[in-house]
Amino acid sequence: MSFDSATYRTTLSRFTTGVVVVTAAGGAGMVVSSFTSVSLAPPLVLFCAGNTSSTWPRIREAGAFCANVLAAGQEDIARRFSGPGDRFAGVPHRPGVLGSPVLHGVHAHLECEISDEHPAGDHTIVVGRVVALDTGRDTAPLVFHHSRFHDGAVLTSAA
Repeated sequence: MSFDSATYRTTLSRFTTGVVVVTAAGGAGMVVSSFTSVSLAPPLVLFCAGNTSSTWPRIREAGAFCANVLAAGQEDIARRFSGPGDRFAGVPHRPGVLGSPVLHGVHAHLECEISDEHPAGDHTIVVGRVVALDTGRDTAPLVFHHSRFHDGAVLTSAA
């Protein structure tokens, strides 16, 4: 390689991503920045979980997850779910159809059964089959760009 990990990370920070909190029954939840659609038929999505994550094994054990796409103004939730402690404290939520917490006020959510896992470097690619979803509120998304959170209203105003 002709570049170091810091340069690699800085380059990837130029790519704007949505902010997703993956939750599972039993109080597991974490922020992921690698989340995308895989297939329409069957409906599949994926997220990437770090191999050193202490939350990912709990989500795997649950066998299902909810991908909560955060709305603009929910930066505090993103920070809570990326730090230590009780991540659900003070965060309103309800159980979804598979038992995974659906966070209140999110931009959208997708409830999934884990269908496959693929090792990929220092992460695991987790594929989920979507069994329920909701577009949530008519809000702008919370996005992450250049290592900072941003209100995605600029993105949605062009639609």
